[in-house]
Amino acid sequence: MQRRNFLHVVGGVGIAAALPLSGCSLSSQFPAQAVQAWQGPSPQETDVRRWILSYAILAPHSHNLQSWLVDLRTPGEIVLFCDLTRLLPETDPLSRQIMMSQGTFLELLDLAARQRGQRAAIELFPQGEFANDKPDARPVARIRLAADPSIRPDPLFAQIAHRHTNREHYESRLPSADGMQAMTQSLAGHAVRAGFIDSSQPAAMQQHREIAKEAWRIELVTPRTIMESYKVLRVGPEEIAQHRDGLSINTPVIRALTALGLFDRTKAPGPGDSATTGQLKDFNAKIDSTPAFFWMVTEGNDRRTQINAGRAYARAQLAATAQGLVMHPLSQALQEYPEQAATYRQIHELLAAPAPRFTVQMWTRLGYAAPAQPSPRRGLDAHLVAGVATSKASAPRG
Repeated sequence: MQRRNFLHVVGGVGIAAALPLSGCSLSSQFPAQAVQAWQGPSPQETDVRRWILSYAILAPHSHNLQSWLVDLRTPGEIVLFCDLTRLLPETDPLSRQIMMSQGTFLELLDLAARQRGQRAAIELFPQGEFANDKPDARPVARIRLAADPSIRPDPLFAQIAHRHTNREHYESRLPSADGMQAMTQSLAGHAVRAGFIDSSQPAAMQQHREIAKEAWRIELVTPRTIMESYKVLRVGPEEIAQHRDGLSINTPVIRALTALGLFDRTKAPGPGDSATTGQLKDFNAKIDSTPAFFWMVTEGNDRRTQINAGRAYARAQLAATAQGLVMHPLSQALQEYPEQAATYRQIHELLAAPAPRFTVQMWTRLGYAAPAQPSPRRGLDAHLVAGVATSKASAPRG
């Protein structure tokens, strides 16, 4: 979603003078320690579970919250929990997107396990499925690992470290037929209906663009929803390195404004503020640059369906990455809070997915663009259940 670049600053505010005061360099790259996880596991790692999880934590997640907790106390097992302190009650009140993000984690875990010749037997909700309103303290999944010589690696594994959400302007050229076919093939066996539309169909593309723009406007001007994003907004190298999650901004202008106290994250900007109007202009231009959209629809919307939809999306994005394509989820119109009711209905009608029988689980921009930075990641140890000590002697090998 278009949240990382919150502000479009119009006019001069003495930025050249502000930079020395802020102690900022001109680099907008994220601190190395914040993206270290993308280098993969240490070559010295002997616990195959930790090796596998080092890839699973690179999965896409709403707001980059990384709400994954794992328990490794039982040898040969991984128990996955949802971190209940890392939810999105305003923009994702039913935690549908959080459940999809549990699914993206499980898919990358499975790919990594296959790479090590391990069969990952994934049991969802071993103590019962979550209610429809919110997750609870019961486990999301229990994964039992076992070496299996019949297991074959999946080629999508090679794309894990290269997969990055790209929120920037896209090139005008259409996605290749081979790219779209590869994405479709990656979803074989998954209970989703996937579709594409591109700028060869201008009238339909205009409908997609209008819904995306209006849904983003609603989220931006609704105080409680934009403040939910502000709470996890990390500005500058120190905040980014400290948290290694959330929505990161490291551009010199915003860092300077923050250092001077000119960017107040304690209150929502007004609909007419330059922070709002500039952001709308910037987002709308990126939507207009989009040559294609991709979506996934499921019949039903229970917790298992949501998790499996997340697994399917992870595969589609990895397949797109292998073809040189980039993606950017447009989640606003799919969110179930009251202000988005009209856009929610519109996108479901547009995609022939009338609710509640059907649910549009994912809707993204699709195209080609310059490479994006990897998102910060907290590292594996931050996801271990408190008190867990990995026993390397009893860990399965593979």
